[in-house]
Amino acid sequence: MAALRVVVLSGCGRVLLNAPKTLHTPRARMSFASLPRGRKVALTTLGVLTTGGAGLALMLHQSVKASDLELHPPSFPWSHNGLLSSLDHASIRRGYQVYKQVCAACHSMEYLAFRNLVGVSHTEEEVKALAEEIEVVDGPDESGEMFTRPGKLSDYFPKPYANPEAARAANSGALPPDLSYIVSARHGGEDYVFSLLTGYCDPPAGVPLREELYYNPYFPGQAIAMAPPIYNEVLEYEDGTPATMSQVAKDVCTFLKWAAEPEHDQRKCMGLKLLMGCAVVIPLVYYLKRHRWSVLKSRKIAYRPPK
Repeated sequence: MAALRVVVLSGCGRVLLNAPKTLHTPRARMSFASLPRGRKVALTTLGVLTTGGAGLALMLHQSVKASDLELHPPSFPWSHNGLLSSLDHASIRRGYQVYKQVCAACHSMEYLAFRNLVGVSHTEEEVKALAEEIEVVDGPDESGEMFTRPGKLSDYFPKPYANPEAARAANSGALPPDLSYIVSARHGGEDYVFSLLTGYCDPPAGVPLREELYYNPYFPGQAIAMAPPIYNEVLEYEDGTPATMSQVAKDVCTFLKWAAEPEHDQRKCMGLKLLMGCAVVIPLVYYLKRHRWSVLKSRKIAYRPPK
């Protein structure tokens, strides 16, 4: 019986081993290139229509938003926009006067010190006189008491409010931003600031406006808590320049541009020096590469074995 079982099992194993094997080959994947011409045209047309429809829907969605009333500032021909153009330092001086007499009542410039004005818009004696106009709380003294003293060159511009809470309370809940880097912090730079200062107007029909807010199409949301800060003859310039609205806005924007980028002129000066250096070095390097180094690179050196 045991022998019979072995024979049967061995026979079954032989049958299984001799059974034909079936190979499962993967189906050939259909590619776009293997499709008929008509189907290619149909799929291409469908893709173009789908993409165009999605783009049109997105454009229509953006066009019906309320932000359509917000205007983008135009690009103005600033004198310092040229590749090698410097800032107008006379305009910086006038812009500081605008900030001091108009903007400093609400906006701070806590990252700008009086010493930064020396050699840029004022002489050292003039800046010392400007700094001495303010009173700075200092101390403690030898008795441990705080005292006030006249400002010095190392002092920073005074803040109009003691803290942000006091600033909000004085401006109906709105916090006036610091102007030290406002040009770099806003999209459009000085173009945006100029357009904002000169863009106040009456709201269009059907646009509600809350009390103590003003309509300005360049401001996000179009409702701004800051009243129109400048107008014609808002101040009298020391140098006699007519203080029109556009002139005042241009001068304060130039001043804010310098405050945000005090290295503006130095950066362009270094760039000019670099270009002048490259004008000398690049031809020299080309000459060495073309007429000197190429000879060494193409030289053939053959070593003969000693006989």
